[in-house]
Amino acid sequence: MSAAASIYAGRTVHERFKPFGHRFSYRLAMMLIDLDRLGEAGAQSRLFSVGRFNLFGFREDDHGARDGSPLADWARTRFAEAGIDAERARIFLLCSPRVLGYVFNPISIYFAQAGDRLLGVIYQVHNTFGDAHAYVVPAGPGPRQHQEADKVLHVSPFFDVAGRYEFVLRPPGERFHLVIRKAREDGADFLATMALERRPLTSATLLALFASQPFSTLKTIAAIHGEALRLWLKGARYHPRPAPPGQASRGRRVDAADPENLGPARRSA
Repeated sequence: MSAAASIYAGRTVHERFKPFGHRFSYRLAMMLIDLDRLGEAGAQSRLFSVGRFNLFGFREDDHGARDGSPLADWARTRFAEAGIDAERARIFLLCSPRVLGYVFNPISIYFAQAGDRLLGVIYQVHNTFGDAHAYVVPAGPGPRQHQEADKVLHVSPFFDVAGRYEFVLRPPGERFHLVIRKAREDGADFLATMALERRPLTSATLLALFASQPFSTLKTIAAIHGEALRLWLKGARYHPRPAPPGQASRGRRVDAADPENLGPARRSA
């Protein structure tokens, strides 16, 4: 059986296309945790704790309903509401760990896994205003997933709430790859990519990670605000924050075998 928790380290790139080009990238580290084995995960290293302060940590109330209720139950309920039977599936969460008690997750990704088969994915997006929204999408056959969901949560103040997200995903193994393209009627206006490699969650790994990326979660939020300032100085239009949506959204799988269902970015991703 695989470890209850692992580290995934690598780099993310964000690129804006309209009304002008803007690109930035930074290193990041995320963790994949089995939500049904949180006790085992918390025992993997003295430098990592579940529900308690440590150098690195994980708390269930950072995710899902954010009320401290069991995350595995929350995820299975969201899957069931979307018509995905994940009652007997293992639920994994890929997210940023807490570092010295602080965390910000632009995106948390849940995987419902039945043996070698991926049943569905939840993309829970967080913004810097404290809002969160879950996009629940069924999985298709094969290791490479093509999915989409209509954007309903205000994320960046320099984008309105319009268009759709197109996801190209390879679930976590020794590596993890994700492409998120935001498309509108007049074409794509945003692209984010993530490429990470798996590392064991051990004290040695965590010490090396902290040495190379100290206060990584603070760096993420600082980078987001720094890039927002650059966009504002470039003249990007500011969009006020609307009220966040209530219920989770249902996304759609896209048949990658049918070229009529794939836009240019999907074909090349």
